[in-house]
Amino acid sequence: MIPLEQYGEFETAWCPGCGNHAILKAVKKALSTLDLPPHKVLFASGIGQAAKAPHYLRCNAFNGLHGRSLPPAQGAALANTELTVFAESGDGCSYGEGGNHFLAALRRNVTMTYLVHDNQIYGLTKGQASPTTAQGQKTKFQPDGAPSMPFNPLAVAVSMNAPFVARAFAGEIDHLADIIAQAARHPGFALVDILQPCVSFNKVNTYAWYRERCYKLGADHNPTDWEAAMRKAQEFGDRIPIGVIYKGDRAPFETRINPAVLRPLATSRPDLARLGGLLQGYA
Repeated sequence: MIPLEQYGEFETAWCPGCGNHAILKAVKKALSTLDLPPHKVLFASGIGQAAKAPHYLRCNAFNGLHGRSLPPAQGAALANTELTVFAESGDGCSYGEGGNHFLAALRRNVTMTYLVHDNQIYGLTKGQASPTTAQGQKTKFQPDGAPSMPFNPLAVAVSMNAPFVARAFAGEIDHLADIIAQAARHPGFALVDILQPCVSFNKVNTYAWYRERCYKLGADHNPTDWEAAMRKAQEFGDRIPIGVIYKGDRAPFETRINPAVLRPLATSRPDLARLGGLLQGYA
């Protein structure tokens, strides 16, 4: 396995107790388990506290615009199939500003892993309701309660037959690391929605709140059963399942592309004779 130290140790800008710290530990553990050297890994992110996570990893990184982590991640995955590609951001960036890109990525099905830090609040901008905030939950910006029903990313992903759909909890680091490793190994688009307490701005969905409700899926759940997966994807409240919700076998996008164009550009050599012939045609 690759030593964890290869991915570096950095001082973060996160609040003490933030669930992002645990997710970063789990990501490093998963990368070590996968035996991936840093130069073979790419993380793309958007804007937000969660989107800072790749800043604290020694590997390839692309930090883009709010909600726009998926387009560069998919482009990189197609341009260099020797890379293991992740996109990582928060629930607001991923399901709010980036909601349309999320739907397009599910439909397109490029092999990559989407890690969403889901704390059910906008943390960077100081505590307004996010797409996954429970209807009626009071926040600093919605003192009478969030008026809209929450977005359910798992149900959407399962409904669109995403090849790998999972939920994990930042308070279960080893379990989360295993889920991330499974996601990265699975062909096609993989979603890992990570329940991540925001200790500063979400006083409802705390570590204690999640620990009372989260339970690990066991052998009695068949992740290849689409209907069973849809039932689990819609289970949230008094009981919250964590683990692999759904596994499908949709062919990844890259299998429909000429393999000749999927090589890393740095290892490709142009056919100069053919190029000369093409240029001569414009003479």
